[in-house]
Amino acid sequence: MTRFGRFLAAVRRPGVRGRSTSAAVVVVALALAVGALILLLLLQRALINSVSDAAGDRSLDIATQVKEDGQRGLREELVENTRPSQLIQVLDQNGAVVASSSRRTEPSLTDLRPGDGQILRNEIGRMPLVDDDHDFLIVARGTEFEGARYTVVVASSLQTQRETVETVVFYLLLGFPLLLLLVGLAMWILVGRALWPVERIRAQVHGIGAGQLAERVPVPATQDEIARLAVTMNEMLDRLQSAQETQRRFVADASHELRSPIATLTAALDVVVVDVSGQAWLDLQQVMDAETGRMRRLVEDLLLLAKADDDALRLQGSDVDLDDLIESEVRRLRSSDGPVVQRDVQTVRVRGDADKLSQVIRNLVENASRAARSTVRFTLAEEAGTALLTVEDDGDGVPMADRERVFERFVRLDASRDRGSGGSGLGLAIVSEVLRSHGGSVRITDSPLGGARFEVTLPTESPSPGGR
Repeated sequence: MTRFGRFLAAVRRPGVRGRSTSAAVVVVALALAVGALILLLLLQRALINSVSDAAGDRSLDIATQVKEDGQRGLREELVENTRPSQLIQVLDQNGAVVASSSRRTEPSLTDLRPGDGQILRNEIGRMPLVDDDHDFLIVARGTEFEGARYTVVVASSLQTQRETVETVVFYLLLGFPLLLLLVGLAMWILVGRALWPVERIRAQVHGIGAGQLAERVPVPATQDEIARLAVTMNEMLDRLQSAQETQRRFVADASHELRSPIATLTAALDVVVVDVSGQAWLDLQQVMDAETGRMRRLVEDLLLLAKADDDALRLQGSDVDLDDLIESEVRRLRSSDGPVVQRDVQTVRVRGDADKLSQVIRNLVENASRAARSTVRFTLAEEAGTALLTVEDDGDGVPMADRERVFERFVRLDASRDRGSGGSGLGLAIVSEVLRSHGGSVRITDSPLGGARFEVTLPTESPSPGGR
């Protein structure tokens, strides 16, 4: 598309460039209109004042002559030394014209009767005594001669001043459109140049497909808003790429986790189908129950995490005794011939979802029992309105570099946490999400036993139990 074509398209569908240009033109037009109006008013007033001052000076000269010589030589003075744009009269105290710059006999120009030395001004329209069809400014000055009062009247034409104002108006009307056109063109170019980096960023982002999230927008060297926009776009692309990779890994891991029980169930069903005696069903029933239970737990865990991602994890609020939940897990561990259990558990009650908090403790216990060589230790206390729970083992521990990653989904650090021993890699992710929904947290440190120490903090007064 040509530049002109883009201009027409912008006019039909004004964007930021078109709106900015239009706004600038409107603002400049209003400013010029107000400025021009003020200029014309000041110019007109200045021109009229200059005419008034000149007429006042002329009336003073004539009044001085009348005051000194009366009417002697007055008519000749007025006829010979009066400009064509002026008409001068000298009136007696009765208002009769005793001398005039006009050779015609005419009535007085005004009814103004100033006192001796006083001056009055008045602006009138067209005078019948003059052929010119324009306005006049009247200046009347009072004087006296031998006790008789006289009025000197000077009528000055305003035609030249009016023409000057009209000329200025003409050039203003001629120059305004050109000036506004230049302003609009300049704004169009400047805004276009300012937005060009934004358009380039938009085009580059538009060209990045779903499979090309590794591409990034070049960041300009200028430390301005455009550079910050490019940085923000790259940060967004980083998040999208990370989310896509997480989603792909999540789907792949979920598929991998489901493949094993499905394969086991498929093989078992094949055996049952070909076995006419029915003995295979009895032999494989326990295996099939275990695999279906494994699939059910995996699906339930995935559903819980999906709800946590959508902030749709609903909590059933009630008073929960954490010490009772821990004692229940201790009894289960001891009955399963697991590791030695040590505990220092105080009575602590929190407000939260009993089922989900029980799942948190169970996941921590199962993780510790799988990692432990011989010993698992629990502690529970309350401090400053916060429940403090620790679960420790004497296993190999968790490397410092993996202490954040271990709470991601489907993460297993070693063979002691593989699917063959019952772990799906979702347990600690569920622990983190459930605690977060309760306003709590979990972190990993080194245990004095030699393994990992999971430290859980949970407010005794949890957020509103309806959910997040």
